[in-house]
Amino acid sequence: MNETKHVIPSTEVKTALHEVLSAFEAFKSANDQRLDALEKKQGDRLLDDKVERIDRDLNAAQARLDRLLSQKARPDIAAAQPDLTEAKSAWDGYMRSGRVTLELKAGLSTASGSGALAPYETERFVERRLAQVSPMRSLATVRTVGAATFKKPVSTAGVVAGWVAETAARPETDPATLALLEFPAAELYASPAATQALLDDSFINLDEWLASEIEDSFAAQETEAFVNGNGTNKPKGFLNYTTAANASATWGQIGHIVSGAAADFASSGPVDALIDLTYATEAKYRPNAHFVMNRRTAAKIRKFKGSDGQYIWQPSTQAGQLPHLLGYPVQEIEAMPDVGAGNLPVAFGDFAKGYLIVDRAGLSVLRDPYSAKPYVLFYTTKRVGGGVQNFDAIKVLKIAAS
Repeated sequence: MNETKHVIPSTEVKTALHEVLSAFEAFKSANDQRLDALEKKQGDRLLDDKVERIDRDLNAAQARLDRLLSQKARPDIAAAQPDLTEAKSAWDGYMRSGRVTLELKAGLSTASGSGALAPYETERFVERRLAQVSPMRSLATVRTVGAATFKKPVSTAGVVAGWVAETAARPETDPATLALLEFPAAELYASPAATQALLDDSFINLDEWLASEIEDSFAAQETEAFVNGNGTNKPKGFLNYTTAANASATWGQIGHIVSGAAADFASSGPVDALIDLTYATEAKYRPNAHFVMNRRTAAKIRKFKGSDGQYIWQPSTQAGQLPHLLGYPVQEIEAMPDVGAGNLPVAFGDFAKGYLIVDRAGLSVLRDPYSAKPYVLFYTTKRVGGGVQNFDAIKVLKIAAS
């Protein structure tokens, strides 16, 4: 279950939220003028440029708000762990000077690969920091395991049931059809560098420093794999599975809805494909469903209006909330493809039920003061896997005429 974090809005956050809402109102006004001119067949390049400029301002304001919220939601390890345990003290000595104690050797013997195994407090802190910047981790189910491969049996067809009279015969029903899904954990690594002067500074929180150095690179690699990964030495992304027309999709395939045009959304009624996408999932998956797309696709869809003439896109009105499309929250993930012929630029569904992320317990760090003198490198590795666990819970939009 994902942890819900409540962020108390500061003056900066409130100002950034106001900028987002103001920019969206300006965007709607300028886009309405552009649409009126197009209906009158009086296209105005100045209006087009104005809409694009306001759209860029809106994206910048939203990015600033997201950054502020992410910074405020990050955990403070100093407040959470005021007293160092023996293992934590040994870890701190290894990071600063390379000193290996008996307590650290106990961790070294169980580390995955080369290096020292980070204590539990450090590992949890890094994972919490990573969850703040990894959009897929906020959507999917995340499970920590101790084995190299996590195996999960799933039912592809439920147990058959039926009605029967009180004294009638009860014939044997067919059992459930089970499939075994495997999620191997692959190795993800980074090598942040520090000066010895930084390591000698007792006021520097090395857990905070390590997390800040690896979180962006780890999150970028993870997210790309969770979306597009081929499953070879990395997680398998949900867009890398075979897709089929939703009406004929079988277990192991992800159902798709077509956009209605070969290389774009349909010129007439582009919203229809998005509505069809939301109803491609069963009702039980919709209450916790999200749209997923990149910012360029979001910028295109933000201009769409429904049959009532109202914009189908609504920006967040409270700090920490996602914008909404057709009433469902929208998570921007840059690894999603752009709108183009044959692409899958929009996904929709309950990703907590549909996608599983597997973290193998253990964060390993190898201290290397030799390879890049005068800098000290920290070769940091963690093992992560992932893949679709419920093919009915996720649907995608395919850019195609039929």
